[in-house]
Amino acid sequence: MGSNELLIHSDPFIHISRESGSYTGKRRIRGGRARVRTVMFMAMMSAIQCNPIFKRYYEHLKAQGKLPKVAIIACMRKLLVTLNTMMKNGTRWGEKSPELA
Repeated sequence: MGSNELLIHSDPFIHISRESGSYTGKRRIRGGRARVRTVMFMAMMSAIQCNPIFKRYYEHLKAQGKLPKVAIIACMRKLLVTLNTMMKNGTRWGEKSPELA
C-alpha cells in the first residue's frame, strides 16, 4: 500500500470535473463525503485560529495569493494527510509531530 493510498480511499475531497476545454469559471468540490468535509471545515476554522502550525501554513497560502476558502481547503487536505500518516505510524497528536508547513 502506497504512502497516500489510505488517503485516496477515504478522501472526502473527490473532485468531479464538470468542465471541458478551456473552462475558466469557478470550480466546486462535488462528490466525496459532504458530512466529513463539513466537520473538517469547522475543525480547520478553529485550527487556523488556535494551532500555530496550521495558522502559519494558512497565512503562507494567503500570502501566495490564494483565496481564503482555497487556503482553508488546502489546510484541510494537509490535516487529512497528517491524520492518515499518524494512523499508519501509530503516533498520537502532539507526540513528536513534525512541522506541517
